[in-house]
Amino acid sequence: MALPGLRRLDHVGFTVPDLEQAHRFLVEVLGCEYLYSLGPFRHDDTDWMTTHLAVHPRAVMVENRWYRLGDQAVLEVFHYESPDGAGAGMPRNSDVGGHHLALYVDDLDAAVAHLVEHGVRVLDGPTASRGPAEGNRWIYFLSPWGMQLELVSYPGGKAWDRERGTA
Repeated sequence: MALPGLRRLDHVGFTVPDLEQAHRFLVEVLGCEYLYSLGPFRHDDTDWMTTHLAVHPRAVMVENRWYRLGDQAVLEVFHYESPDGAGAGMPRNSDVGGHHLALYVDDLDAAVAHLVEHGVRVLDGPTASRGPAEGNRWIYFLSPWGMQLELVSYPGGKAWDRERGTA
């Protein structure tokens, strides 16, 4: 049984250690459009932060900023201050809670060159996929705070899509 009324992904949220650094990276390197900011949010006399957000009850969401990435993705970027000091390191893909954002680009090589020109750490690759994903090329890179991102490109579609006529 599907989630009633589910239509689409609305946004992706993540927390950063330095909101100004993240803003520069998202706007100047990735080309996001800054939309707006909210905050601060704090609850000094209740457990609202814990019961609503599963964070320390005295955590302060200092600010969150909203960005549009391309023509459909929306990013919600948080900066917290928390008495428990949680979140000192980024989880790796192999860690529970590990994650990455994958960004589709038309020209993978041009996008990689752009990242390198901006001093972004790009991991080895690109890698050409096989099997059902054949036709896809991808490469990982890191944000200034260590978050993993991926570039993907499959202008002719992936084998799986071509076999089903959806490419």
